[in-house]
Amino acid sequence: MEDLHIYDEDGDLLMDASKVGSKVVVVPSGDPRSAAASDRMRILWGQHLLSDLLDGRYRTVVCGINDDDNTRGVLGELLKLIPTSQWTLESATSYAKMFRSAVSVHAAEDREPYVLKFDLDRLLILAVLRPAGRDHFTLEDLFRGFRTISKMLQGRRDRTPTATVSFLGAKSNRLVDHRGNTPSFEAVLDAMFKGGFTGDVYPPPGLWEMGETGVYATFPFPESLDRMRQGSC
Repeated sequence: MEDLHIYDEDGDLLMDASKVGSKVVVVPSGDPRSAAASDRMRILWGQHLLSDLLDGRYRTVVCGINDDDNTRGVLGELLKLIPTSQWTLESATSYAKMFRSAVSVHAAEDREPYVLKFDLDRLLILAVLRPAGRDHFTLEDLFRGFRTISKMLQGRRDRTPTATVSFLGAKSNRLVDHRGNTPSFEAVLDAMFKGGFTGDVYPPPGLWEMGETGVYATFPFPESLDRMRQGSC
């Protein structure tokens, strides 16, 4: 193991982590010799969601939508970047508004949020519709939204692999906890996972600055983390 190197020539010395700006420290977990479990989510640290979607690495992506203004969200970026789509940002927002109006008339007692589908030919977007009368999502909204999404993905191999945004740091559809504050990334992952989602999650780039905190590449996190929080070794 002492002979192993990451980079050619002097690359290892030049890439001294203490001198690198944006970075995360990925902490290994689990036994690398065991078969990968299917009931987990992968966390794509350091990867760019839009680039991976345009490269065709995923068949489905999950994001948020509202019926007012989505100009600063991932949905708008995708609709601009994928030329085969017949959807525009204006038509997608209008569809969300029309859907909201129909629901208020025909299914007023249904629990929100709803999930809208946008077929861009090469990519399917499952957009969680922000509940009416609010300028934000809650963790409960995420749980119920991903519970619906997991059912929409179940048995549909044509809709996998699937990736999702983290909803953290969103400008058009912000996410808050029960106190009205920004939740932890772990709380977001927990809501998605409890909803049945086991696809890939892209952390917000702002978390790439957390070089002093070790991170895991999969969720659920290992039990050792809970033992440490409880004061055990």
